[in-house]
Amino acid sequence: MALSMLCRRTRALNRTLNGISPSNTLPPAHFLLQTASYNPRPLKLNLRDPYIPDKTSERTPEWQKTAKYDAKLFGRYGSASGIAPSSLWPSHDRLQKIIADEREWQPSLEAMRKKLDAREKEETEKRLAREKVIAANMAKMPKMVAEWRREKREAKKKQAEEKARRSRLLVEARERFGYTVDPRSTKFLEMVAEIEKEEKKKKKLMKRKLREEQAAAPATPPAAAAASSS
Repeated sequence: MALSMLCRRTRALNRTLNGISPSNTLPPAHFLLQTASYNPRPLKLNLRDPYIPDKTSERTPEWQKTAKYDAKLFGRYGSASGIAPSSLWPSHDRLQKIIADEREWQPSLEAMRKKLDAREKEETEKRLAREKVIAANMAKMPKMVAEWRREKREAKKKQAEEKARRSRLLVEARERFGYTVDPRSTKFLEMVAEIEKEEKKKKKLMKRKLREEQAAAPATPPAAAAASSS
């Protein structure tokens, strides 16, 4: 009954709104007056004979058999609904779930403050660690720059030596063959390999000669060396 009365009130409201549509020729002031004068009567509840669904009936919709609908009936009709208020209180499991949801989605002010403090502490620790790394790198900067300059000088020196060696080899190849040789040719590469082999052989002989000279040199006794120094 309450639902049918609500539907009638809704239809009446629709008719009223259609009557004040912009296509109407009434002046704007009359629109406002007609809208303001609409005051529907309050919805009357049948407290003597309220609608209480039969939960044992198969014709009763399932949504009218739920605890949520029972709470709605009790809120509308009170004790006339025949629903015990104690049955509307959530069960232990349901209450624990509600408490857990409130803790997760509606934390207390103290919990929010602790969370903010923890976040600020974490951000501060990250910032200090980053500043420490930057300070350590800045302290290493002079040494790194000096090392970079040394490597650059050595690379430049090596490049110059390689260029001079290449020029020398080209001159030697021209003197040997009587004409300018392409440095990519087989003759030039074979000549370079032969020269490198001779240079290695000379270095090896010089090292052997130096070892022989050091072995042939007479060893001075410590006592004689001390006497000569005095």
